[in-house]
Amino acid sequence: MRDSSSERSPPPRLLFAIVKRAFDITMSLLLLPPLLVVGLILLALNPFYNKGRLIYTQQRMGRDCRPFTALKFRSMTDVQQVSRAADDPLETDRITRLGQILRKSRIDELPQVLNVLKGDMSLIGPRPDYYDHALRFLKEVPGYRERHAVRPGISGLAQTELGYIEGVEATCRKVRADLYYIQNAGFALETWIFLRTLSVVLRRAGA
Repeated sequence: MRDSSSERSPPPRLLFAIVKRAFDITMSLLLLPPLLVVGLILLALNPFYNKGRLIYTQQRMGRDCRPFTALKFRSMTDVQQVSRAADDPLETDRITRLGQILRKSRIDELPQVLNVLKGDMSLIGPRPDYYDHALRFLKEVPGYRERHAVRPGISGLAQTELGYIEGVEATCRKVRADLYYIQNAGFALETWIFLRTLSVVLRRAGA
């Protein structure tokens, strides 16, 4: 005799995807008031410590390798176009005094909850790369295309375990972590990454 209750239950992968998206939406809605408050504070501080636009937008590669516009509180001197190549080091000389605080606390990532609500991102997943750099990685990094099978995340396994990644060689290590996450996605791993992310934020270990 068939178990009718098991027939009505969604497959584990589908159940995980439903719960994950519901958690993304719930947490992002809860973070909207803090986003508004922080935005108003930065709006007042920026003219003195971080002159230029409040929100920084950048084209990044999302799910299925499609481009989307990621949002961040600007932490570097304002420029219209990124000139850094994929193998160039981070332009630390452009990080402002206020920007250093935003990056260390990860507050600069807060506007991306709007990307999560829109469906471009998840709270947890492979970190999206600058689109022009990603086009190069597609050609040179094995498995790079496959890491875009899921929504990119504000935080992820590669971020919590490897830290800030730059360059083609380091991206290979990041991709291995991303593919491990995709292949082993589930409640246990998601919880582990979430707790590790909280630890990174509380220790001010951001890039």
